[in-house]
Amino acid sequence: MPRALSVLEKNILKSKGATEAQIKKIEKAGIHSKADFATVGNALTLSAITGIPAQVAQEVMTWALGAPGSLSSSVIKVDSVDLVNCTHCGTKQPKDYKSGDLCGACGKQAEPVSTCFWCAASGPGTFCRQCGAEYVPTGELELAVLLKREGISKSDITPKLRSLDEKEKNVLWGRVRRNRG
Repeated sequence: MPRALSVLEKNILKSKGATEAQIKKIEKAGIHSKADFATVGNALTLSAITGIPAQVAQEVMTWALGAPGSLSSSVIKVDSVDLVNCTHCGTKQPKDYKSGDLCGACGKQAEPVSTCFWCAASGPGTFCRQCGAEYVPTGELELAVLLKREGISKSDITPKLRSLDEKEKNVLWGRVRRNRG
């Protein structure tokens, strides 16, 4: 049995300017609930697949998805201070989450553990919890240590590495290799 929009949804669509014939076109296009409009995505697509006028399509989509600044899109969400979201997929981690655990949704390390170029401590986040240095990408750790040995300040190393182009980084890698041997 094919699904259909509820009486309430049809009445709301009518209040937005849709006629009975346009509502039938909406249902014929496979839209059977307010949630289905999220799949459609925008008023232009709704107009294209149903043939309803753009202005009516805009009113319908504004109702279905909420417009910026409307009450439906200005819900305030308060999260716990100890909440951890996966840095890769954004999924909220469970309460028993420990730093270094893998995300249940994507399987990657939810909060990667980095090593500090300045004090060699390791931990999650963007900054070292021991000395306050901003972490550098793991692949550039040796470059950061080289810059530390050359006397560059702790707060200047990460921005300096970000500003270097590939050619300049290759020059630094050459110096790292020479210092190893």
